[in-house]
Amino acid sequence: MDYVTAKWLHILSSTLLFGTGIGTAFYLFSATLTKNPLIIAAVARNVVNADWLFTATSIIIQPLTGFYLIYLADIPLASRWIAWSIGLYLLMAACWLPVVWLQIRMRQLAAKASENKTALPDLYWRYFRFWIALGIPALIALLIVFYLMVAKPV
Repeated sequence: MDYVTAKWLHILSSTLLFGTGIGTAFYLFSATLTKNPLIIAAVARNVVNADWLFTATSIIIQPLTGFYLIYLADIPLASRWIAWSIGLYLLMAACWLPVVWLQIRMRQLAAKASENKTALPDLYWRYFRFWIALGIPALIALLIVFYLMVAKPV
């Protein structure tokens, strides 16, 4: 694979990773604000599917293409911006894994509340707060990684 193809795949997968993350977060957040379990269950089902389809594949493609680009460009792994990018990427991934689990549980709780025609349980709202608390550092980490990829500061 040549440099341009690897770079294109890297940029494409980073766009999918960021776009899917921010988009699904917006929709699940908005659905949750309705407090309607039927809406939340439907949106959460699509959010979980999008995470597995787009986010998970991008999370795998990013380091593969990134390390290949580093190799092709002969950039030292010890470069500060590379080290920061890797660390922030790992932080994002560490936040994403529990977020997916939380989304699955939130979907299940919303579906059950919808079936039973009851309000969302307190556990849903606890998961929702954790989901937000993990999403914020993941978002900030990715924004910084985007900057580092573009600026490549020494």
